[in-house]
Amino acid sequence: MKKLDTLPNPSLARVARVGALSGSCQIVIMKVLTTSLHIATVVFILSVAAPVSLHAQNTDMGSTGAEAGNELRVWLVTAGPGSAVWERYGHNAIRVLNTSTGYDVSYNWGIFSFGQPVEFIIRFLQGRMLYMMAPFDTQIMLDAYARDNREVVLQELDLTASEKLELQAFAENNALPENRDYAYQYFRDNCSTRVRDVLDMVLAGEFKETFSNTPTGKSYRWHTRRLTKVDPLIYAGMDALLGPRTDTELTIWDEMFLPLSLRDEIRDFKVVRPDGTVRNLVGSEEVAVSSTRLKEATAPPSWLMRFLTLGMVFGLAFASLRSKLVSKSAAGRRLIFVAAAAWSGIFGVLGMILLGLLFTDHTFSAWNENLFLANPLLGVLSVALFMSCLDLTWQTRAQKLSAVCAAIALVGLVWQITPISGHENGAFFALLLPGHLGLAWGLRADGTGIPEAYDAQASSELD
Repeated sequence: MKKLDTLPNPSLARVARVGALSGSCQIVIMKVLTTSLHIATVVFILSVAAPVSLHAQNTDMGSTGAEAGNELRVWLVTAGPGSAVWERYGHNAIRVLNTSTGYDVSYNWGIFSFGQPVEFIIRFLQGRMLYMMAPFDTQIMLDAYARDNREVVLQELDLTASEKLELQAFAENNALPENRDYAYQYFRDNCSTRVRDVLDMVLAGEFKETFSNTPTGKSYRWHTRRLTKVDPLIYAGMDALLGPRTDTELTIWDEMFLPLSLRDEIRDFKVVRPDGTVRNLVGSEEVAVSSTRLKEATAPPSWLMRFLTLGMVFGLAFASLRSKLVSKSAAGRRLIFVAAAAWSGIFGVLGMILLGLLFTDHTFSAWNENLFLANPLLGVLSVALFMSCLDLTWQTRAQKLSAVCAAIALVGLVWQITPISGHENGAFFALLLPGHLGLAWGLRADGTGIPEAYDAQASSELD
């Protein structure tokens, strides 16, 4: 990030809430006015949930020398999790108060420009989301969090006058239309990492030097599981889509992609001054908005046994196509065929999504080893299983396809247990491998998996 020597005049902004979107940002309407330009843009803003009117003011830069910057106070603002999926990771911003003018603004890097819907959808699918930064009125923002019952912690930072000026100058320049956009990455470059990097900039790299080499024993997947555990479908879906890059161990620096982690780590951070003196970065801390919500989970759940149990149920059900009990019931076999077709269809669609992600910029979903289990061939198998209920000739196709899918899954299992694999997806092997093996066994070509209706059809064809 480029350091700045001058403070540009901020734009006049008006913000009004219109909705929310999954990920982490809420939708707002922001109108940016300059002397010769009037731009109306629909944007997504993280965690701001009420109409906001901000009248930016010029900072009084008349003072010089040692006094310049003493009129500024700076806080790290951290909002706790909310109810919606996109609010569970929390949010943060940098607040700057000019005690001389009363200018009180919070700089927010969690805004997404919606623009045209088609463009938004294309960018989302490609993994090329553009986010932006903008200043917002602090008090109205706090009131919005209070209405949403979300805790807000303010940590006042003990910065020198020159550091405060540098921070504000950078933030105001960053908010200009030509500078505000950035390529968003949900783990490596988000609203929280932007705040972290600004603090590191004004501290001349001390922040990164301290935290970038300290391992945490945790990963992006670990935190994602922890924060989505309250919603089984979201938990399973996100876990399935995340690839092996999310399983590498994080440093504390990496972990600050979470606003609450950044908040916790700076509490005891000490800054070494050029003269050798040491001071605490956080001068004071207060809960500006209290909340009655439960605290976020401290560890992720283990769903291995749940997935294994469910996987065994499907595997045994599919394998029962060869049992004498099921072979006597055409209706029972048809029910299993329909269940197998639905099972194959669901995970075939997942396989097509995982394959498609290889051709996008969703880097943390790339080379997903769940493709061994949920591969696109399952979609074809689903069609073959359904058609087998109508036409006996599709039975052989289904048998061959299920055998191929089971073989691919077994190759994936071998890959999983080797040191080469870095993907923590054992739970999905527990969920899907029994189904693959059970279906391949149940559809073996000796004919016992064929309903009586098929036998009658075959006999009539022979006659």
